[in-house]
Formats: sequence, structure tokens, C-alpha cells
Amino acid sequence: MVQAQQKFYAATNLWKAEVGHYNQSSPAMDSNGVIYVTSWLGNLHSINPDGSTRWVFKFGGESASTPAVGADGNIYFGARDRYIHAVTSGGKKLWAFKTGAWVDASPAIGLDGTTYCGSWDKNFYALNPDGTKKWEFVAGGPIVSSAAIDAAGVIYFGSHDRKFYALNSDGAKRWEYSAGGAVTCSPAIGSEGEIYFASVDGKLHALNPDGSVRWQLHTGGFTPSSPVLGPDGTIFVSVNQTHCAISREGVLKWRRAFWNAQPGFFGETSATLLEDNTAMLVGGDGFVMTVPANDGKEDWLWNYWLNGPSFSSPLVSPDGTVYVMGISRQLHALKRSVPLAKTPWPMFRANPQRTGRLTMHHK
Repeated sequence: MVQAQQKFYAATNLWKAEVGHYNQSSPAMDSNGVIYVTSWLGNLHSINPDGSTRWVFKFGGESASTPAVGADGNIYFGARDRYIHAVTSGGKKLWAFKTGAWVDASPAIGLDGTTYCGSWDKNFYALNPDGTKKWEFVAGGPIVSSAAIDAAGVIYFGSHDRKFYALNSDGAKRWEYSAGGAVTCSPAIGSEGEIYFASVDGKLHALNPDGSVRWQLHTGGFTPSSPVLGPDGTIFVSVNQTHCAISREGVLKWRRAFWNAQPGFFGETSATLLEDNTAMLVGGDGFVMTVPANDGKEDWLWNYWLNGPSFSSPLVSPDGTVYVMGISRQLHALKRSVPLAKTPWPMFRANPQRTGRLTMHHK
């Protein structure tokens, strides 16, 4: 017991920043280390690396959309005011594009600065850097799945219509795949261009870039947790009230129950893979912890309590600092020193800027 107490410990909190309650988005970071958070209270918060507030932009509607930071430094996000918003790094409105319904999806940013985002109005939008519409694609159901972009610029997302779509950069449909259930998560893209996503009928799907099936695994999951990838291609995803690791061949490697599962609070977050071959997990129980990626059933290495359940996936900065939120009022910064694993998709939306674009190395 003494050895266990020496090995395992709680993470040190560096600071907490007030961002309002019931937040469902995840923090993003720009190249200067500034953190951006959308809040359920209708604010976009810009927070300095020391935890001080840089500015607050009021947009007037709840947001569950994780902001994406473009190469131009502008911040893009959706909201339940039915707009896709763009805000400058100085906190000024750049533009707002009106859709026909809530925008809960998180935008993806193409290499050319195009913003891609779906809406509850069943439309998937491509917007030019000035906020004008480039094209739109009509799906058969609402779109809350945040799009992913591969190395060739192909865009992937799912819909409530039980379909998963691949679009060319000009908006033409490349292919569609019938998933068997609504697709509400954000897909992850692997080193060979393969695509991973879950559907609410309880399956995890792996597709080839041409839309053909690699495999399907019945996990029993109905929550919108988005998969991420480890260095060896292992897929990590939350399934209801457990965390799971699945081999790239589609075989369950391990399953770990939430430490303190609460009725009604399920796993909607994504794991984050770290350079020391550990996986950082956040559950509906509100605990952040790291476990060995090769066997997550082993004891945790460190943990931290968020003072309530969490729907927010953690952000890891280049120096290893962890930023994460629960539904309580604060963004937490945790003192850690292990950077992201160098995999194609080690965290929610692929990188700290949350662009949803395939990359192999993260700055």
C-alpha cells in the first residue's frame, strides 16, 4: 500500500478561470498559447496562458461547439443562435453566417482557410474566409457531427439520417455509407487515410478512404464520444460509462469502467494520447486521469476531480500543460509536462487548434 501511495498522485492545479456553468465544448489553443472557450452562457472567452482573461466576446446564444483556430489566428465556432461565428484574435466580430437551425457541430478548417460545419437544419456548409457561402450540401437529417478533413482535402462527417458522408472540396459527394444508426460523433483519420467513427446503434466503424468497410465492432455504445488514435493505431473511445481501447484490426483490447459513475452521466468526451504511451481519460464522473495506453485496466497514474461531470475533452499544450473543463464554472489548468503523442489523431479534433484536419505532428 505504501508503494501505491508513492506511485499514484493527484495532478497539481495551476489556475482556474471562470467561464460559466454547464459548458459542453472543449478548449482550443492558438500558436501563442492563448486558450479559447465557448460557453453555454453565450460567450467566447480568450484566456492568457497564466489564466487571466484576455477578452470576452458576447454572441448571445448557448454554444456546445468547440472553437477552431485558423492559420490566420481567427476563431470559428457555432452556436444555438443559428450562426457560425468568426471572431478575430483581438476579440472583434469578423463575420457571422446565418443557418436555419442550431449549430452544435464544431467547425473544421481547410488548408485554404475554408470553414466547414454542419447544422441542425440538415445542411453542411463550406464558407469562404470572408464568411460568404462557398457551397452547401443537403443531408437527410440534422448534422451535429464535427467534420474531419484528410490529407487530400476530403471532408467526412455523419448525420442523424444514419449516413456517413465523404465530400470533395468542391462539395460533390464522393460516397455515402449507411451506418445503421445516427452518427453524432466526430470521425478520426488514421495514417493510411482510414476513417473511424461510432454510431448510436452501438457500433464502431472503420472505413477505407474509398468508403469500403474495414470492420465493424459492436461496442453497445450510444454516446457521442469521438475516437482518437494511439501510436500503434489503437482506437480509444468512451462507450456509455466505460473507456475502451480497440486494436486497429477491430478487436477490443481493454474496457475500463468510470471510477465513480453517476446515473445519467455518460461518456461524451474523447481520450487524449500522450508521448509517454499513456492515455488521458475524462468521464461523465468528472475525473481526469492517465492510465497506461497498452492496458487501461491498470491503476491510474494521476487523477484530478473537476467538481462535477464533464462533457469536455482535454487540451494538451506543447509543454504538456493540461486544460480541461467540467460542467462547473471553471476551466482548469493542470501542471503536467508530457506532450501529445505523435499520431495522426491524438486528441479531439486532431490538434490543439481543433481544426479537425489530419496532421502527423503538432506544434
